[in-house]
Amino acid sequence: MVLIRGVLLTETLSSVLPADLEHDIQGVLRALYEKKLTVATAESCTGGLLSSILTDVDGFGHVFERGFVVYTELAKHEMLGVPMATLRTEGAVSEATAIAMAEGALAHSMADLAIAVTGFAGPAGPGDMPGLVHLAALRRGREAFRRRAEFGPAGRGTVRIATIRSAIDLLAAVINSH
Repeated sequence: MVLIRGVLLTETLSSVLPADLEHDIQGVLRALYEKKLTVATAESCTGGLLSSILTDVDGFGHVFERGFVVYTELAKHEMLGVPMATLRTEGAVSEATAIAMAEGALAHSMADLAIAVTGFAGPAGPGDMPGLVHLAALRRGREAFRRRAEFGPAGRGTVRIATIRSAIDLLAAVINSH
């Protein structure tokens, strides 16, 4: 265990996360705890890293309801109910798919809110933009918050950490929305 700013962290990710991002993660977890909310994740390009980070702080594990890692189009469809028509017409990396992933995470969980990320963390295919990520977050019965981020060809690790930062910011906005 590692003690940072009075919060116990496991050693799994503390050494690689920027301190300001850890602070923001702790703030989101505290807000979920104080508002008695739970969260589900639906991840593609982050490959489960967001779920890992949200469960890495001791004492806050109960705010995390479940996570879905859906890397392929078929997984997005089968596990979250993303319509194949959306995947074919809009693409797996699109605003529509991110929203459908978040909706699916809520539909397939008991969580109060969901955050979804889909994008190109590494080299993209022909015609695809490297580092393009779409995020969506929503609370049951409310409009989805969405964000498009363009991180460029920065590399898988850099894009994933930047995506986590965007996801935490978006999650905070949804938690604090009225």
